[in-house]
Amino acid sequence: MADTSTADLGKGKRITGGDRSTLADELRKRYDEGESIRSLATSTNRSYGFVHRLLSESGASLRSRGGANRNSKKT
Repeated sequence: MADTSTADLGKGKRITGGDRSTLADELRKRYDEGESIRSLATSTNRSYGFVHRLLSESGASLRSRGGANRNSKKT
């Protein structure tokens, strides 16, 4: 669900300065509303690592891993 502000920030394009902070604020808002890092990455055509880094830089409180966890091996 990329809106007009993220649509022009194409894949591989360096994002710096005001664009970076605008994108960070937008992604943080969406993340705080419950959207996952993976879905944010997909909708903005950016990598998971890039989105994770932006959220960290913006001061977002990252949620813990949500998927099924592996059981430890029982001996």
